Amino acid sequence: MRKKIWIFWCLVFVECYLAIAREIVAQEKEETAIPVQTFSPPEGNTTFIDGTTWCVALAGVSQTDLQNALDWACGLGMTDCTAIKVGGPCYEPDTLVSHASFAFNTYYQANGNSDIACNFGGTATVTKNNPSHGKCVYSTSGSVGSSAPPSLRKHNQSFIWWKLATLIMLIFWM
Repeated sequence: MRKKIWIFWCLVFVECYLAIAREIVAQEKEETAIPVQTFSPPEGNTTFIDGTTWCVALAGVSQTDLQNALDWACGLGMTDCTAIKVGGPCYEPDTLVSHASFAFNTYYQANGNSDIACNFGGTATVTKNNPSHGKCVYSTSGSVGSSAPPSLRKHNQSFIWWKLATLIMLIFWM
């Protein structure tokens, strides 16, 4: 019985090792791709010919619906909302519409700029007017991402499999 468990765990570790190797090769291929040049929009409230869009909260919608949508974006939507917290560059103006607009746009940019990523239960809309103001810069599709580089995020996911396999192994051995 112990021999079968040992063989099973060897196979699990080999599979994890191969998964990491596949991700490293995929990352290396991704890094050798020709970069696409992106342009940041100039500051100000300007309409862009190149199609740059932002997602903002609709004025006049129910405050309850807007708050629920903001809570979702900053919670289950996993949007980084630190910029709209007290002391953050986008805290002022301290209004629900302003905070929701920032969170909605961050989610929208990180999720492919699709109409569905700027719905929030009918409380948001896409605009070509840059909502950035002062030190509060709204992201565009080329400027959003995790604080960790993509290669590190991928390797961290693989590391989770290693931890899980080790944990299961320890449980079986005890």
